[in-house]
Amino acid sequence: MKKTDVKRQVSEAISACQEKQAEEITILELEQGSGAFTDYFVVCSGNNPRQVQAISDEVEERLEKAGQRPTHIEGYKQAEWVLLDYVDFVVHVFSEKARKFYDLERLWKSAKRLTPSELGKTKRAATRSVAKKRA
Repeated sequence: MKKTDVKRQVSEAISACQEKQAEEITILELEQGSGAFTDYFVVCSGNNPRQVQAISDEVEERLEKAGQRPTHIEGYKQAEWVLLDYVDFVVHVFSEKARKFYDLERLWKSAKRLTPSELGKTKRAATRSVAKKRA
């Protein structure tokens, strides 16, 4: 799949998380050669099991409308850590307690952290904005 298509789908997943008031949304861009099995992690938290499931449901529904189905889902019934695997990216929806315990951001500390707005930027666009500031 093209990198732009993956970024678009990750952006759609992030929008779904935001729609259901997910907290602390983080995007990790995993480096090649790090042993990672995917390109991106989307990590977020819900305040209770019902919200964790609602966030997961919204991600799944939105991406299914875009023609993308998860290859694997884990943890939905327990709603402590729901994992939605889309091969090129993985969405992790945690309870606050589970997120602190597993601390994926620390575990994958070599990954580049992105904000939702940074995800859509290309290197060319970033270069243009630097050139404008210098002019």
